Amino acid sequence: MHVAVLNGPNLNLLGQREPEVYGRTTLAEIEASTRAVAKKLGVECSWTQTNHEGELVDAIQALRGHADGAVINAAAFTHTSLAVRDALLAVRVPFVEVHLSNVFAREPERHRSLLADLAVGVVCGFGAESYRLGLEGLVGYLGSRRGP
Repeated sequence: MHVAVLNGPNLNLLGQREPEVYGRTTLAEIEASTRAVAKKLGVECSWTQTNHEGELVDAIQALRGHADGAVINAAAFTHTSLAVRDALLAVRVPFVEVHLSNVFAREPERHRSLLADLAVGVVCGFGAESYRLGLEGLVGYLGSRRGP
């Protein structure tokens, strides 16, 4: 099983950017712990981060035929990008939307996700653990679809 983890804008600044909101864990640390969890689950894991909407769309389009599912933290694009939504609709790869912060406890603009209704599930508010929870949930979902 192959799961792609896709990360959107400004997540490369984790650990420095608004630590009171996002914590002090860096994206590299989250990647390492996510890969460790994937390995324990017997899952191959690829990792992408981009600050550019078109690159995220390209990464989503590349999922077709290459990934069984995805964990996606589209960051601000979650709330603004019809292009990201359209790419997810086109590839039809099961995904879990994740966020470090509880987006519903933040600015009203962050309360609306353009992706959530397409997702298998949404995990938010658990900091770096959101990735682990999203990955475990997705792997369980994908395993249940494969059957015995």
